[in-house]
Formats: sequence, C-alpha cells, structure tokens
Amino acid sequence: MARFLAALLCAMAALFTTVAPAGAAAPAGGGPKPGGPPPHLAIRGADVSSLAKSEALGGTYRYANGRRGDALAILRHSGVNYIRLKVWVNPADGYNTENQVLAIAKRAKALGMGLLVDFHYSDSWADPGKQNKPAAWSALSFEELKQAVYDHTYDVLSALKAQGTTADMVQVGNEINGGLLWPDGRWDAWPGMAALLGAGYDAVKAVSARTKVVLHLADGGDNGLYRWWFDTAASYGVRYDVIGLSYYPFWHGTLAAFQANLNDVAARYGKPVVVAETAYPFTTADDDGWENIVTSAEPYPGYPATPAGQAAFARDLTNIVRAVPGGLGLGAFWWEATWTGVKGNGWDPADPSSGNAWENQALFGFDDRALPALREFARR
Repeated sequence: MARFLAALLCAMAALFTTVAPAGAAAPAGGGPKPGGPPPHLAIRGADVSSLAKSEALGGTYRYANGRRGDALAILRHSGVNYIRLKVWVNPADGYNTENQVLAIAKRAKALGMGLLVDFHYSDSWADPGKQNKPAAWSALSFEELKQAVYDHTYDVLSALKAQGTTADMVQVGNEINGGLLWPDGRWDAWPGMAALLGAGYDAVKAVSARTKVVLHLADGGDNGLYRWWFDTAASYGVRYDVIGLSYYPFWHGTLAAFQANLNDVAARYGKPVVVAETAYPFTTADDDGWENIVTSAEPYPGYPATPAGQAAFARDLTNIVRAVPGGLGLGAFWWEATWTGVKGNGWDPADPSSGNAWENQALFGFDDRALPALREFARR
C-alpha cells in the first residue's frame, strides 16, 4: 500500500507539471497547507471558441474600468491561465477549424496560457443529443473512420506543435454521454466507440506524450451516468488521463449532487477531474434580438441572474473543485466566456442570420466590460 500511495503521489506531481502552463508562478507562502485544498486551481480556464469570429465581425472587449483591450490579455490579467478551443472538421462558415485554433493558440501561449483542444469530430455541434459525422466521413467504412479520427487529430495537433504551441490537454470528443460519430461509436456500440476513442488517444500521444487526454461527459450531477460510462469504458480498455464534466446548475442537478459526483469519480477511477464547461447568467436581458436559452430571474436557487449572482456561482463552483479530496480537482473552464452579442456570430454556422442565445452568460457585459465573475472565477 505504501508503494502504491507513493506511486500515486508521483503520478499526480507529474500531471500537475504538465497541465500547469509554462511560466505559471508558484503559490506564495510555500504551497498548500497539509491536508487542505490548493490555494489556487491549476486550471482557471475560459472557452473562447467564438472569439475569432467575434473579432472578425467587430466585437470589442474592455477591462472592468472601461479601457478597451485584447480579450485574451484581459482574461489573463484577471487570472485566467488556460483557454479551450473547439475544432470542427468542415463547418459551413469556416470558423472553429485548424486555422483559427492555430491563430488563437499562438496569442494565448504568448501570454503564458495553457491550451485545451476540444475535438467534436463533426462539422457542427456535437453534444449528448447529436453526434453527427462530418459530411466528408459519412460514407467511410469503420476502418476508414478510425483512420480519419487519427489523421484529423494528428494533423491539428502536429500543426500546433510545429508552431511552438503544443496542446497541453485534448478532448477526444465533446459531451460523449452517448458516444461519438453515430452510429458507429454510439452508446449501444461500445466496441466501436472504444476503437474510435483509442484512435484519438493514439494520435494525441503520437504528437506529444505529455499532452493529457480528457474524456468529457455532460450532466455533471448524474453519478449513475458517470459510473455506468466509465465502468463500461474500463471494461473495454479505453485509455485517458483526465475526466471532464459539464455542469450547468439549471440543467444538471444541485450543487450538492455535482460535488458528490465529482468527488466520487475522482476517487473511484483515480483520475484528476476538470469542469470542461460551466456558466451562469448575469442578466435576464437580451443583447442581440435572439431569445436567450436561460431567461429565469433566478435559474438556480440562491443565485439571481445578476452580476453578483453570477460571481457568487463562480466562487462556489470553483470552491467545490478545489475541495476534491487528494488534490484531484484540476480546475474549470467557463464556457464561451467571450461570446458576446455580435451580429453575425450566432449559433448556426450555416445561417448567418442566427443569433446568440448565450450572451447573457458571457464574462463580459453588454457594455463589453469584464464582469465581477471573471475575477472571482479566475482568482480561485
């Protein structure tokens, strides 16, 4: 047992040095107190997948005092030390492809930020309700599909490495509760799912053995789902380094259920956990004429849809992640932190007239200023 614990501690130390971005300062005061949570989360992240398109269409960003600035620099100044970028294969609008990932990654890495790349393996959104194959892959045999997963993953990651911005973490699939690349990798075809996940894993490690592979599910408060999924994955020999969760309190259960699940999966599977997606509204108002998804004045009890309510949720969620036993709570990413109400930057990549139903959950207000939740979330 002593040897096992020593090995586990060594493995965790190695993981931390990998996921912490280069140049990150050591905590003041000699590190965490024995037995207590770390003073700061290793990952204080923001998903900025829509940023490239927002900037191209004239989107602007400001510090809390109103001074205009670069969105990534504002995030970094506030304490964000990681970004998350999704990758689509051949989207209709040409965004969220390798080109944008390379450009944004270069800017982020220059600021000393870490990089999580989120492969959807689709031309548009992949989530628990849909995992559509890219059109170019629709007629492939299963062996050809596995090769396409490998090649696509390898090509994007090797291009990042070639420009000096190697990915620190990679999601092989997005919110894969029901699998990926349906029907070949659907939940009721586990051998196929395992083989496709394996192809992605192998491609990640072929580019960089130090890059950590994340397997990401939604419904972060559903412990039954997570036990079923990861138990089954283990039975098929699925390989990964980190468990990723989406948790939106207005959809995914109570904070208590989320905390219980987070703690359970970290202990049960001996893996670090990261909240790959979370967010909360700061207003019930709309900024672009497209009805928002969450419009309640109090989407979750005790947290009004106000700047203060959003900041309180950010504080409490990050405290839950910090408290995961054994230091296994790596951190969290605020989903689409920079997706403000910019005309043309809507939900549907095939429809330029579509709007943004999420701008009331960004970390920048309708006046483009950084909100209190940004500092609360990123300073934890």
